[in-house]
Amino acid sequence: MTLPPLPAPRTPGRYRIAVVCLGNICRSPMADVVLAARVADAGLDDVVEVISAGTGDWHAGEPMDRRAAALLTAEGYDASRHRAQQVRAAWLDEYDLVLAMDHDNLDDLRALGEADPARLRLFRDFDPDDQGEVPDPYYGGDAGFRNVLDMVERTSSALTGAVAEVVTSGAR
Repeated sequence: MTLPPLPAPRTPGRYRIAVVCLGNICRSPMADVVLAARVADAGLDDVVEVISAGTGDWHAGEPMDRRAAALLTAEGYDASRHRAQQVRAAWLDEYDLVLAMDHDNLDDLRALGEADPARLRLFRDFDPDDQGEVPDPYYGGDAGFRNVLDMVERTSSALTGAVAEVVTSGAR
């Protein structure tokens, strides 16, 4: 599957990505942690910023869901620093990509204001195997979190490769 092209960075040589779900305690923090790890592994953490947020504010300041954190930790990721926050409308102009986990969150982001459609996308638009939504595992069991992590890892690897190309081509 061919991945969609990434928009050019707003600041040459830098790339800013925000990942957004509903409460910022399951899907988007998992994507944030995994994507940031992939970016660091690629040696891009000095030029690529990754953050996450929720469209809702009811979990602001809380750590990620214990099941998400436990799975990430078991897989060798550092889930300890995450604290939930709510997305700000200004991010639509400040970030190179704002990636929603599902269509409802994408609609909520669009309601915040005008946004370049190339910069406001679904996270799984960059999944090389299958596009669609990242399902919310909150009300399910461990298998749901594993499924989300598999999607997030696959998509994060592909996205990191695409971002590396955009960042390095802009530096020439």
